[in-house]
Amino acid sequence: MMRVLPAPTEPVLRTRDQLGEGPAWDAARGELLWVDILRGRLYRYAPATGEVTHRRFGHAVSAVLPRAGGGLAVAARHGVLLLGPDGGIERTVTVPGEPEGNRLGDAGVDPAGRLWFGTLDADMLPGRGALYRLAPGAPAPERVLDRTSVANGLGWSPDGSRMYFIDSATRRIDVLDFDPATGDARDRRPWVSVEDEAGVPDGLAVDAEGGVWVALWRGGQIRRYDPGGRHDATLPLPVRQVTSCAFGGPQLGLLYVTTGQVEMEGRWLAAEPDAGAVFAADVGVRGLPVPPYPG
Repeated sequence: MMRVLPAPTEPVLRTRDQLGEGPAWDAARGELLWVDILRGRLYRYAPATGEVTHRRFGHAVSAVLPRAGGGLAVAARHGVLLLGPDGGIERTVTVPGEPEGNRLGDAGVDPAGRLWFGTLDADMLPGRGALYRLAPGAPAPERVLDRTSVANGLGWSPDGSRMYFIDSATRRIDVLDFDPATGDARDRRPWVSVEDEAGVPDGLAVDAEGGVWVALWRGGQIRRYDPGGRHDATLPLPVRQVTSCAFGGPQLGLLYVTTGQVEMEGRWLAAEPDAGAVFAADVGVRGLPVPPYPG
């Protein structure tokens, strides 16, 4: 039976992001991280104090993940920026062979600590992107999938045997067989197809029971699919441009949700005054911990 969960009535933060994305929980600091892609901003939010800070970059940043020992891995326009604990750039990992018009998209860390990220054409031209894997300390990323279009959600099952991947242009969540020891991801196949009227699948998060929570862009909702691919819960949101989600807070008991207000104006924006805000909801299940990137 599909459950409809109580919708959040108020956002946690009214940041009015143009395109809020890439949320991640920094367990060492007890902070939520996310970005506003179009404004090139990286945010930190400390729920314990309510403090919100942000850093501006001179270009798009599409995802952020904590590094082991402090610092951050930031998916930027043309590569991954590895920031030290003081915020300085220790290293930039470039992506050879990418078309000039491409930028990085969503990112994630697998159970063994490898960093994964996708690329996409800035004008959303089809088939010009790819999915990459970056092992800790490796000089360059390895290309795993070719001819993707709009690389978005990434996640792994609790036992590490499955990898989930969303290319939003396909309107699907795909699954691959995954080997945590080697990082091999094979046999990509459709897992769940999302009907047009429900929105476009974007970012995702995996819970401790193996459920996959998927943000539906322009669908005003997040859906949970159980490990068998059955739609068993819906979290409605008061805004349509829902971009991504991540578990955080004490014992990973909250689902944080990013949203956007890109290309919204006039009546549409007036009807959704909280577009671009960050929301949080207790969805009745804890999140699956995501390891910090050790590279």
